[in-house]
Amino acid sequence: MTAGERAGVALRRAVASDAGAAAGVWLRSFAAALPGVVRPRSDDEVREYFRHVLVPRRETWVAEAAGDGVVGVLVLEGGVLEQLYLEPGWRGRGIGDRFVALAKERSPGGLSLWTFQVNAPAHRFYERHGFTAVERTDGSGNEEREPDVRYVWRP
Repeated sequence: MTAGERAGVALRRAVASDAGAAAGVWLRSFAAALPGVVRPRSDDEVREYFRHVLVPRRETWVAEAAGDGVVGVLVLEGGVLEQLYLEPGWRGRGIGDRFVALAKERSPGGLSLWTFQVNAPAHRFYERHGFTAVERTDGSGNEEREPDVRYVWRP
């Protein structure tokens, strides 16, 4: 088993044909984890964003499970962890931990990210991985208009 594979799940760079599956993971994960957060974009707009922006223009990774396809997505932009979403049924299996380790490896000088204040499980997850909350906002600066928190990790 390679370093990118564990328990039948491989982490690999996304290719154009992964955009639809990655967007599907994002949509299902967002709905499950953040049911009270209003999305400003339709499902089709999210799919287009993955197809035309995230996969071709960002450092996008997917977790691919043997027999189940894409079950996770990670998007990096320089030292910013832009997206980390898992298929709801695949949470708690170490894929998020592997994605964070990969992000730290790809950005050894440090990382930052934003998550919504209502997402307490994400706060616990990132804090467990050494991230520290450094800024809280009222949400006026994001599309969802949802209070958020910025986390940073420094090696």
